[in-house]
Amino acid sequence: MSTFRFFYTFALVGLLSSFLFGQSEKRTAYTFKGGLSIGTQRWNAFSNRAPLFRYHGDLAIETADSDEFGVFAQLGYHVRGSAVRYINLSAGANTNFISRPFAFHNLAVSIGGKQRFGYRNVKAYYLIALRGEYTVWTNLGRYEDENNVYLFLPIEGLVRRFNYGVTAGGGFEWSFGDLVGGILEFTVSPDFSYQYRQPPLQNVPSPYISGVFTDIPEREIRNLSFEISLGIRFLRIVEYVD
Repeated sequence: MSTFRFFYTFALVGLLSSFLFGQSEKRTAYTFKGGLSIGTQRWNAFSNRAPLFRYHGDLAIETADSDEFGVFAQLGYHVRGSAVRYINLSAGANTNFISRPFAFHNLAVSIGGKQRFGYRNVKAYYLIALRGEYTVWTNLGRYEDENNVYLFLPIEGLVRRFNYGVTAGGGFEWSFGDLVGGILEFTVSPDFSYQYRQPPLQNVPSPYISGVFTDIPEREIRNLSFEISLGIRFLRIVEYVD
C-alpha cells in the first residue's frame, strides 16, 4: 500500500468518524485503556518464534445512544513483534540464556462496531474493527553489527511502515456511577499485510559454520497480537432543550 493510498484511506475513516460522532447524538462514550500485549509473528524462515511481551494504550470514542450496539473509532500505540530465545551451549562455563526481541512500535487507527448484552450495570460485549497502522520505530538497529557479518536477521531498511488488518474480541463493561465506568477487554489483532519483506539473498556467510556460504530465501513477517486491556469509560450526555 502506497503512502498516498494509506493517508487517503485514513482520511475517509476520519470523515466517516466525523459523520458518526458529529451528528445530533445524545450520548457519547470516551474510553482510555491499556495493558499487556503478547506479540507473535509468522516468519517463513526461523520458525522457532517466541512471544514478545510488551504493552499498548488506546483512546476510543463511541456512540452510546443504544444500550446494545455502538460504533467506535480508536487511536492507539501498540508494540508488535516476536522474540528468539535459546541457551548458548557453546560458551562452556559461561553458558547463558540469549534473548533477541524484535519490536515494532506502531500507531494504530481502528473503526468498528460493538454489540452488548447482559444486565444494566454489568454488560458483556464483542467487537470487530478494521485497523491501519504506521510503524514509528523498531529496535532492529541493535542487531546491525551482527548483520554486517551474517545478514541473517531483519534489517531496518526493509520494514514496511504501513500495515493493515482487523481487530476482534470481547469483554465486560461495568458502571461506577451514571457517567463513569470500567472495562476489561480481550482482543486478537491479525495483520493482512507484511510488517517486513526481504528478497532472496545468495552466497551469504553461514552464521553457524565458518567458511560456508548459504542462500537465504525471501523472508516475509506478519504480525499477530493478543492483548488484555483495563480501562475507564466516561459517558457524555447532551440534552437538547427547545
